[in-house]
Amino acid sequence: MVDYHAANQSYQYGPSSGSNGAGGGGSVGDYMAQEDDWDRDLLLDPAWEKQQRKAETAANRICKVLAVNQENEHLMEDYERLASDLLEWIRRTIPWLEDRVPQKTIQEMQQKLEDFRDYRRVHKPPKVQEKCQLEINFNTLQTKLRLSNRPAFMPSEGRMVSDINNGWQHLEQAEKGYEEWLLNEIRRLERLDHLAEKFRQKASIHEAWTDGKEVMLKHRDYETATLSDIKALIRKHEAFESDLAAHQDRVEQIAAIAQELNELDYYDSHNVNTRCQKICDQWDALGSLTHSRREALEKTEKQLETIDQLHLEYAKRAAPFNNWMESAMEDLQDMFIVHTIEEIEGLISAHDQFKSTLPDADREREAILAIHKEAQRIAESNHIKLSGSNPYTSVTPQIINSKWEKVQQLVPKRDHALLEEQRKQQSNEHLRRQFASQANIVGPWIQTKMEEIGRISIEMNGTLEDQLSHLKQYERSIVDYKPNLDLLEQQHQLIQEALIFDNKHTNYTMEHIRVGWEQLLTTIARTINEVENQILTRDAKGISQEQMQEFRASFNHFDKDHGGALGPEEFKACLISLGYDVENDRQGDAEFNRIMSVVDPNHSGLVTFQAFIDFMSRETTDTDTADQVIASFKVLAGDKNFITAEELRRELPPDQAEYCIARMAPYQGPDAVPGALDYKSFSTALYGESDL
Repeated sequence: MVDYHAANQSYQYGPSSGSNGAGGGGSVGDYMAQEDDWDRDLLLDPAWEKQQRKAETAANRICKVLAVNQENEHLMEDYERLASDLLEWIRRTIPWLEDRVPQKTIQEMQQKLEDFRDYRRVHKPPKVQEKCQLEINFNTLQTKLRLSNRPAFMPSEGRMVSDINNGWQHLEQAEKGYEEWLLNEIRRLERLDHLAEKFRQKASIHEAWTDGKEVMLKHRDYETATLSDIKALIRKHEAFESDLAAHQDRVEQIAAIAQELNELDYYDSHNVNTRCQKICDQWDALGSLTHSRREALEKTEKQLETIDQLHLEYAKRAAPFNNWMESAMEDLQDMFIVHTIEEIEGLISAHDQFKSTLPDADREREAILAIHKEAQRIAESNHIKLSGSNPYTSVTPQIINSKWEKVQQLVPKRDHALLEEQRKQQSNEHLRRQFASQANIVGPWIQTKMEEIGRISIEMNGTLEDQLSHLKQYERSIVDYKPNLDLLEQQHQLIQEALIFDNKHTNYTMEHIRVGWEQLLTTIARTINEVENQILTRDAKGISQEQMQEFRASFNHFDKDHGGALGPEEFKACLISLGYDVENDRQGDAEFNRIMSVVDPNHSGLVTFQAFIDFMSRETTDTDTADQVIASFKVLAGDKNFITAEELRRELPPDQAEYCIARMAPYQGPDAVPGALDYKSFSTALYGESDL
């Protein structure tokens, strides 16, 4: 506590009748030297000296009260300003966190993720500290108001601690799930890009295959063909139908991918749907044209003698084999996306299984080529002039060999791509284990520290100074532990940059660690502030260490859940144990309600330990009252019911005199004179008994 009496020793003002009205500061000898006509008997009068000391005492009391009031006003103004700034920041930040409009590209969403990481690492931590400091300042101000017997400070509307807490809860609610949403969006866009590329690849292959098919099916060559030509055209059309059926699966795959892109809200769905619809319409047209051509050919079919069975067999076996090679090339070039070692190992296993089928496929290729060679041999041996191409299929031996060579080239490329992805997933697994190892240490450490701080705040080991020293040691150890959290943030960033979405090696997420760390910092700061306020109260009220321990023992005995606060019934039981008459009758209920209005002015339904010791100390100590201040002003006013600005400037220090003049209402009594000021209403306002 500040020794206001010692601080005001330099302001020894007293009543003076000097012509300049500046206030008495010189000795009796100086006045005698300046004014020879003064009444020396009056100066030596003991009654006059008593009155002068009485005035000095009154002035000192007023100076003390006004200094406390001025300091409290400065603290209130600081609180209002800091609360406004923090609420404004919350108001600006919440809409940004609630903006969940997805972007069209992965790069844009990754930028939003980077902005969010900057917010969590750079922008939010200072605001957490500001919020904690604001609550500490508010509690300290309320303690000072209670110690000086002033009314509790009520911030302006919208700036209460509860308003700030509500705003902060809204901020954290808006923040909750934002990072998960960003990662899900990135995963969705990655999936969309993969599907879109797969759609374009399959569509291009199909469109290349259908090129010219409608013209071929519409060709009316059978009208001028010979009988042998008609037979060949029928067989060729059968091979085409087989080829057409083999492509049905690819068309269905294209439509399925387009549907999935629509369901995932792909930004270029319009062009995808247009292209898919064109493919489907063309497919329906091919089916209709195929059916029409078959009917026309069958009508002209006369005989089967000249059918070259070897060409037909070649065509029937070459078409599915050709389609198999096309599918194999498509699969070998197919893009893949995996997130775990198990997934890539599954792809490697499937690829190994495919490679195991290659010897059988090679034997089928050789068998098909043997059919072609046999047809040529028979034609040559029978002097048959072939047209140079198989009349039943466009798949030549050169095409088969070319595609087979392409398959052989793609297999090792696929091996390399899968092995690269396997190494990547092994690296990701290392990052997961690295993060989990650190998180499984940091998470329990934070929880342990929270529990230890809670035990210190309710135990009575040593003096309050011992408890404060112990808590500050904990605070230093917590601050020193910050590099471990920074290391975890670095590891978490590496995980996010690698697009790792889950970690089975730990139950702790970075979000859990961040929230726990913020709660730990807030809890230790609040606990230290509570002990400091208890020391402030103890010293101001002259409470001994034994009394403080007795207060704590009584409080802890009835704080059954160790929550740091007593409910009304617990508090009543505590009062009864201390000898207060608050039994369940009319008089006891009235006394208990009076006490509750003192210890819980905000009607929260809880009595903190700080409010409890404030009440206990107030019950046993004396403080300034409005009546004492009124009596002091009455002395300075010469027993008048009012006081003038001149008298205030003469009797008080300049800043406190002007403080009173600016706030005192004009005196309205029948004995008022021009410039008279009402010191009674001013004094009651200082203690909350009227409006200032």
